[in-house]
Amino acid sequence: AGIINEEIRRQKKLHPTIPVYAVVEDICASGGYYIAAAADKIYVDKASIVGSIGVLMDGYGFTETMKKVGVERRLLTAGENKAMLDPFSPVNPKHQEYAQTMLNEIHEQFKTVVREGRGNRLKETSETFSGLFWSGEQSIKIGLADALGSADFVAREVIKEEEIVDFTYQETVVDRFAKRLGASMSEKIGITSNIQLR
Repeated sequence: AGIINEEIRRQKKLHPTIPVYAVVEDICASGGYYIAAAADKIYVDKASIVGSIGVLMDGYGFTETMKKVGVERRLLTAGENKAMLDPFSPVNPKHQEYAQTMLNEIHEQFKTVVREGRGNRLKETSETFSGLFWSGEQSIKIGLADALGSADFVAREVIKEEEIVDFTYQETVVDRFAKRLGASMSEKIGITSNIQLR
């Protein structure tokens, strides 16, 4: 998200007369909002979800489960912090503090990006950067968005362009064939995968 935000800002400097609009028709939370904050104006649907300005790192701890099952952890590392936050080892307070410091630093970066992007439109409160999210209507009231509008509305009414150019990648027949061929080949040689992108 940070890389995209920076690129939008770079393009705005190169082309200062061309406004950048972000349109939220569904969800614009966390990294999505980090990107949208670079836009000159943010349009939302009244039922959009906007915000979640915070940073998280999650994981699991299996030390008690391992004890119950009778599994012994054997971990070798080079570098005293290489296994930091390993889910099969007890939490090390030093590592936890280090991770929290890093999260706080990234959160400050996120807050700076939002403040710079929204400027005096942002009606900052103690909740603004707490990780909460709001409906599109609420986000306008608190300055996280500017107005209601869909991509069609922005093209037609704001940009005054009837035709929308859709840059979404469209899979070709060759792409579909290659995917099927790849899946077929992996079945034949016994390779399977349960990886899912979300």
